[in-house]
Amino acid sequence: MKNIFLLLTAVCSLFLAASCKKESFITSSFARLVISADSIKFDTVFTTTGSVTRSFKITNDNDQRLLLSKVKLMGGTSSPFKININGSATPELNNLEIAANDSIYVFVTVTVNPTASNLPFIISDSILINYNGNNRFVQLQAYGQNANFLHNTIIASNTTWNNARPFVIMGSLRIDTTATLTIEQGTKIYSHADAPIIVDGTLIINGTNTNRVLFAGDRLDEYKDLPAGWPGIYFRGSSKNSVFTYAVIKNAYQAIVVQQPTVNANPKLVIHQSIIDNAYDAGLICINSTIAADNTLISNCGSGIVIRLGGQYTFTHCTIASYSNYYLLHKIPVVSVANFADVNGTTATADLSAMFRNCIFWGDNGSVENEVEVNKQGNTFFSVILDHCLYKAAANPANTTLIAEIRNLDPLFDSIDTYNRIFDFRISRPQAPGINKGITTSFPRDLDDNNRNNALPDLGSYEKQ
Repeated sequence: MKNIFLLLTAVCSLFLAASCKKESFITSSFARLVISADSIKFDTVFTTTGSVTRSFKITNDNDQRLLLSKVKLMGGTSSPFKININGSATPELNNLEIAANDSIYVFVTVTVNPTASNLPFIISDSILINYNGNNRFVQLQAYGQNANFLHNTIIASNTTWNNARPFVIMGSLRIDTTATLTIEQGTKIYSHADAPIIVDGTLIINGTNTNRVLFAGDRLDEYKDLPAGWPGIYFRGSSKNSVFTYAVIKNAYQAIVVQQPTVNANPKLVIHQSIIDNAYDAGLICINSTIAADNTLISNCGSGIVIRLGGQYTFTHCTIASYSNYYLLHKIPVVSVANFADVNGTTATADLSAMFRNCIFWGDNGSVENEVEVNKQGNTFFSVILDHCLYKAAANPANTTLIAEIRNLDPLFDSIDTYNRIFDFRISRPQAPGINKGITTSFPRDLDDNNRNNALPDLGSYEKQ
């Protein structure tokens, strides 16, 4: 009996020793600590607005508990960075235990204070992680940008914006009926997710080929290229005489919507040498209105051009193209034209005149067989002409006059790589079917501001160089 008691005592002692060893902290300076990132970087953050949240993980890669003596944001409470350590929103946390083979997260955000600078600037800080006499650091870096912030703003008188600082639209921006907003070359306008630009008056864009005017969403982080990042630009009934020259409108929900007939003899909107890209619903929606566009690219939108309830339209040397990609599936024709629409539960019709000249309409990697769709109802005036256009279609569009059309010949764009989001809609290969297939127009220069072959111009928005 005594021997059995001694044996049990020895076993218990060994068990307790093993338990104590397992539950004790590892104190060696060679303890393994894995930090998932040695630096955290933020893309450009507008002053006074916060960033996205980034994070890194601290892992105890040992069979014993590890005590972090300190996790500290070195800039403390005055730092533009804020951290959350394992659920605690504090710039410093001491004596933090990590179980064996376990981990904790540290979350980081940044809010940039305004400065006097018009140029982007760099702000930095670091996070100290101290354990067993070791100091490890995670470096923090962000680019700050001052901007003109507009909250639910109405432009009530003639106003000019220049490119000294970007403009950030919060809530909405509206141009009043008697006002003109002129935006000079190189200006950048960023709209928040709930901030449409509404034009009841006039909007003039004076970009150049080397200094275009940009409209985009205000996310400048890894989400900046997502479609539907902001609502878009809306021209309402009273708007008039708006002209876009070398504008880029990207990542909107509906990039441009133009409604109701012109109030004078001029088109409600004229678009020269501009780019509309990556709009979730549509690039250009036209509802019984008047638009003239030339040398313009509408690319990778849910729909390219949508015309409803008639109107008057001319599109010259335009490329409308869409390829299924990581963000959008191509499942709607790039051009859809109709002289009717549902108005309060009743089908209404109106006169329609649409001329497409020297254009390319193309789509791929999707489910669309006919990239040009033309529908007609009623007996109102109806004229849709495709004059020297290249398009993809299983059958020629109905209700359409075709002049020297090129059907189902791949336009051979320069570079299309949907995986890496490379979309170059220029044409430079000698065998491209649109080269020298156009007719003379009054637009002697292309989207890149290169001279066209006036006698035999190329189709689409770019001229082969």
